[in-house]
Amino acid sequence: MAELKIKRLGFMIFHGFPMACLTSMIEPLRGANEILGQKAFSWQLIGEKGTRVTSSADVGFDPDIALADAEDMDFLFLLGSPQSQFDDPKASNGILRRLVQHGMSIGGISGGVFPLARSGLLDGYTCSVHWCYRAAFESEFAHIETVDDVVFRDRNRVTVSGAAAGFDAMLNLIEQELSAEIMTEVACWFQHPLVRGTGVQQRIPTVHSSSTDDMLPKSLQKAVQLFSESFDDPISVAQVAEIVGLSSRQMERKFKQATGQSPINFYRSKRMKAARQLVLYSGDSLSQIALAVGYTTPSQMIKYYKQEFGVAPQDDREKINMFRTKENAPVPSV
Repeated sequence: MAELKIKRLGFMIFHGFPMACLTSMIEPLRGANEILGQKAFSWQLIGEKGTRVTSSADVGFDPDIALADAEDMDFLFLLGSPQSQFDDPKASNGILRRLVQHGMSIGGISGGVFPLARSGLLDGYTCSVHWCYRAAFESEFAHIETVDDVVFRDRNRVTVSGAAAGFDAMLNLIEQELSAEIMTEVACWFQHPLVRGTGVQQRIPTVHSSSTDDMLPKSLQKAVQLFSESFDDPISVAQVAEIVGLSSRQMERKFKQATGQSPINFYRSKRMKAARQLVLYSGDSLSQIALAVGYTTPSQMIKYYKQEFGVAPQDDREKINMFRTKENAPVPSV
């Protein structure tokens, strides 16, 4: 078999990174090497200083190298949480820029898009953001265009929405570098039934329902889209019904059938979920958060927030650490 040029990948891990994202990207590469019978891909774990990094599951990882020693990589992916940032941003962001200038592709997976954006390397680029982080991301980086795609490539920037999408991103890389046959065999190894590429949008669960928003009837999909685009400037249920071609009564009935909620409660719940992203993952004040989700003062938002989550937003932020819910259980890493 002809000698392959090995593709070298680096995974830059920050404290609190989701472990599932790392394994979902390494395992398909390992499978491709085994199926091929030779090394087509290699990878290294990178830490800012090379010292132990603890994942969101409280599992420790010892990086192979420090960021200052990284070189000759084809891809570097940042894995972290929305709060992740370098201890020495000036030096470390400078290293990232130097690596990119030398031809490396760079990307972020899940919360890793936040430190990538903070480095300035997403300025002028479009990126994918996991739906549960999108409100917080757009609040901090209003100048960066975002999309709902599970995987998005903009020139030499590759952004991946979450762990399952990381597996898809690596399958696409395997197909690109090796063949569709090997990619398919890797997918079969891991019982991965559907390979998603660019252009496939994230499927967002609907409230109190086993369906996702793209499984709803077309009129309700459009209504959900309108509600989701109208947090800071609220739209009435009657306006939405008129736009989607339903009477208010028809929309009320269809929403309850599909989601178990009335349209107004569905809309309010969506706004509260956006508010909670900002409470947990941004430094915005409660007044700023209230305005971002369509309330002129914090008091009404706080009332609905407590109804939705059983805890006041200030307690969510101050009393409970950044990865805990009201039951003191970890928020799922994505």
